[in-house]
Formats: sequence, structure tokens, C-alpha cells
Amino acid sequence: MIAMSAVFIVAGLVATVARGGFNYGVEFQAGLSVQIQVLPAKASAPIAKVRAAMKNIDGFEIQNLGNPVDQVFDIKVRQPKTGATSDFSQTMGNKIVNDLEAVFGKGSVVQQSSAYVGPRFSSDLTRQIFLMVLLTVGVILVYLSFRFRFAYATGAVVATLHDTLMMVAFIGAFQIEISTAIIAAILTIIGYSLNDTIVVFDRIRENEKLMRESTFINVIDTSISMSLSRTIVTSLTTFLAVLSIFVFTTGSIQDFALALMVGIVWGTYSSIFIASPVLLGMVNGQIKRKKKKDSRLYGRQAMVVSGVVKEGVVATDEKGNAKGEQAAVDKDAIIRELAQRRAAAGGGHHTPRAQRKKSK
Repeated sequence: MIAMSAVFIVAGLVATVARGGFNYGVEFQAGLSVQIQVLPAKASAPIAKVRAAMKNIDGFEIQNLGNPVDQVFDIKVRQPKTGATSDFSQTMGNKIVNDLEAVFGKGSVVQQSSAYVGPRFSSDLTRQIFLMVLLTVGVILVYLSFRFRFAYATGAVVATLHDTLMMVAFIGAFQIEISTAIIAAILTIIGYSLNDTIVVFDRIRENEKLMRESTFINVIDTSISMSLSRTIVTSLTTFLAVLSIFVFTTGSIQDFALALMVGIVWGTYSSIFIASPVLLGMVNGQIKRKKKKDSRLYGRQAMVVSGVVKEGVVATDEKGNAKGEQAAVDKDAIIRELAQRRAAAGGGHHTPRAQRKKSK
């Protein structure tokens, strides 16, 4: 499953690069956002006709706002990096109105609002958003390390990064405009996915204490089965609520809802098929390292006691086991040696049971 996710992420990022990179909104790239209305009483203005009327303007995007019958449009124009004038906002706003009036008639176009974002503000906002996402992931790691263990925290953070990369790849591949609404959707999904992961991990932690005789993989399988119905019902109801927003809205809110729907699907998937396998791998790795450490430690002590090795040096192989002639340790000799040392230190009541029988 992890490999399949990696394929999807790489494919999405490759498609993003092939399509010219991410489609940044005016908030993250200097430009002008204008909301205009072509008065229905004076002209019929379908969005295709409005787009054709603005053919002489480079780097613009247009969306219907509200009911198409009202003929209200949100037009965004990126400010060019070279040759931009200091009064770009005023000049471009007038040009949009003039070009539309040339097609739909004088006095048929009303400019309802206008917002300009400068280059410095857009770059600062981009940097702040990036740092905010990194800080969010860091806080998640610290919180889960205290609430659970580091292995659990690692699994949750990997799942969170997986969901973020999946959404970024999807947004880039389908050229969805990256706006503050999309950033809000990404952060919302991070919280949603993390909550779903914690529910599963909490059940795993409980069953880890109750199923001491079972292997950890059986504990994970049982915990996922116990929480699966809750996960499916919660995700399905949330998805249907967001779907209604997507169907009955337009513009940036519709993009927000679309990003949420994709995030809900991947967030549910990652809490089961990404976070849990990562947790299993971390725990198995810890168990193997502990066994290797114990093998080296107790093997060295046994050989020193038996007199086979001097000065506490034991040759070991790759698995931490003693090798060569040093591995041939007489278990009974070790027991007798320990018993004799105890007897010398504390008296005859430490004499081995076998020797006490012989003395009788």
C-alpha cells in the first residue's frame, strides 16, 4: 500500500511539472482580483463570451460567482514580473472594464470590488504558510510522543505527510488554484486524518495490554477490525456533507469542498494502510534491536562467568551471537560457578540443590 501511495504522489507531481507547475492564486502571486457584473438588463454575458472579450489580457482567470443568471464574475489577473507598472491595479482594472464594455456596450459593466496583492506580500504569505504547516507537523510529533510512544508518533506523522503530499499532487495535477481556501482545506484534512489515526492507535494501545500473548501484528489487525465500522461511518457522513457544499457552490468554496473530499478519502486510507504499517515496522525494529542488544549483553556475561573469556571480550557474529570456540559454553558449569560464588559470599544456604542432596 505504501508503494502504491508513492506511485500516486510521484505521478501527480510529474503531471504538475508537465503542466507548468502549480496554479497559484492571486494571494500567492502578485496580481489583481476584480469582481464585476455585466448587467442582465443590458446584455447577455455567458462566461465563454466574457472570456473571449478579455483575449487581449495575459494571465487572467475568470469564474462565475453565485447564480450564472446574475452574470457576476471574479476575474484575477497576475502581475507580470517584468515590465510591471507601479499603478498596475488602477490600469488593469480600467482595462478590464473597457474591454468588456467594448463587447457588451457602454454602461453595461459594473465593478463591484477590487483587491490588489503586491509581490512582497505574496512572498511573505507563501513563506508563512509553509512554516505554519511545518510547525503543525512538529507539534503533532511532540504531542503524540507524550500521549503514546515515539513509534506511534512516527506513524501518525508519516500518515499526515502522506495526506498532505497526496493533496498537493492532486491539486497540482488538476491545476486547482492554490488559494487561502485550499490551504485551509489542507490544514483541515491534517486535523481530520490525525483524529482518525489517533482513534485507531488508541484502540491498538488498549489491545496491546489486553492481548499480551498475541503478536503485535495480530493486535493491529484486531484493533483495525474493531474500529473499522466507526471509521467508515464517520468518513461517509462527512464526505456526503462536503459533497453537498461542492454541488451547490461555486468559485473558491467549490475548490475548497473538492479538496476536502479528496482529503477525506486519503485520510481514511492513510490511518489504516499507512499509519498502522509504519507503526508495525517501528515496533518490530525496536524488538529486533532489543533482542540483539540482549543477546550481546547476556552472552558476554555468561562467558565471563564460565571462565571461557577473559577481560569481558566476546566475539560475536552479525546477529549478536558468540562465535568460534567461545560459543561452546557449558551451561551446568555456569550454574555451578554462580552457585559457588554465592556460597562464598553468603554462606552454605546458597549451595545448589543437587549438592545438598549428595551431602545428605
